[in-house]
Amino acid sequence: MKILNLHGYHGSPRNSAYKALEKEGREIVSPELDYDSLSADEVLEKLRGLIAVHSPDFIVGTSLGGFYAALICAETGLRTVLVNPCLMPFMILPCRSREFIAAFGRLAYLDAANVSCIVGDDDELLGDHKFTETLLHNERFRRVAGGGHSGATLPLGEYFDEVLCRK
Repeated sequence: MKILNLHGYHGSPRNSAYKALEKEGREIVSPELDYDSLSADEVLEKLRGLIAVHSPDFIVGTSLGGFYAALICAETGLRTVLVNPCLMPFMILPCRSREFIAAFGRLAYLDAANVSCIVGDDDELLGDHKFTETLLHNERFRRVAGGGHSGATLPLGEYFDEVLCRK
């Protein structure tokens, strides 16, 4: 199974999700994404190219990477796992609000059946994730009591084992 892993804003390709997937022996493609120098459309174009070359079975996206993973899922139907996704980045990075709002509209095409999501209840950056839960609520949506924004505060290995192995 091949997984495309998308890190968050100013994050590392070897983020907590990568490390949890690596421990499970998954084949991981984890590009370094410079969200500051690329527009939202340029990031999406780069991701489309990676998908064409690597043909991943899943996308895993953390924080801002979760926003882009959700957009790609809406476009392609690829199964996706989101970790504390920042689905409204225009609230966190208002200097880029115009491009994020334009891209945000594409989430209307997201099929929650293709998405698994884990969030921390004590996410100090994104808050309560109520919008995320409303949009993505299904049997695979998990809230972790005491979990923060960092994926290191979440039981990612257990969660990935559960959702990546489902039929």
